[in-house]
Amino acid sequence: MHFTSEQRLDDGVLEREFTLGEIPGILWTPASAPAPTPLILLGHPPLGLRRMYPRLVARARHAAADGFATATIELPGSGDRPRWPAVEQARADLRRALEAGEPVSDEIVDALILPLVDKAVPEWRAALDALLALPEVCGPVAYSGGVISIGVRLAVVEPRISAAVLFAGSFVPRSMFEEARQVTIPLHVLLQWDDEGNDRQAALDLFDAFGSKEKSLHANMGGHTGVPQFAGDAAAQFFTRHLK
Repeated sequence: MHFTSEQRLDDGVLEREFTLGEIPGILWTPASAPAPTPLILLGHPPLGLRRMYPRLVARARHAAADGFATATIELPGSGDRPRWPAVEQARADLRRALEAGEPVSDEIVDALILPLVDKAVPEWRAALDALLALPEVCGPVAYSGGVISIGVRLAVVEPRISAAVLFAGSFVPRSMFEEARQVTIPLHVLLQWDDEGNDRQAALDLFDAFGSKEKSLHANMGGHTGVPQFAGDAAAQFFTRHLK
């Protein structure tokens, strides 16, 4: 891990950009929390870190106020990383199906999501190796948001992740339902009831499939970007219970 820049935000949070090989990322650490600090990995959709930065830094500030460090990395095929022709084609096929009002086929969902999960999860695990080697960061570790299938796979294969907040706002391949049955960590799942880009019934079925003994589903009216503040507050309380 190589830090490329750092700045102190106006609330005292230290923001440091880094590279892990050719993968860009950002680490935020609280101003006043005693080191080392528990870590939350901030997932995000594959739209690029620069585009997602305002939302990511807002989440990082809230987490820092609760005493947590946070970190994120650029997803494969996003931002300044090399384009991924097969996934780009799947995105184009998805747009055409949605614009035509046609059902989104399993083939499109698999082509869009599964390669991303297969490549992104090992990168997240490598980032976690590097982050936990820093003196200011420690376990326990949680995962928050982003592409829900990435969160599911991480919860299955990464024993250092002890809790997760997942956002049911992306398409889920059918094969991920079997992986969901292997998830045992505490889960807090957010669902926007009127999310135009999400199959509500599939999200409910996925929640039912999770094998965790402690899992909660928080469903709220509204579209994809309309998550109410109190839902975010409940997620913060969930992290406080499981990381402190």
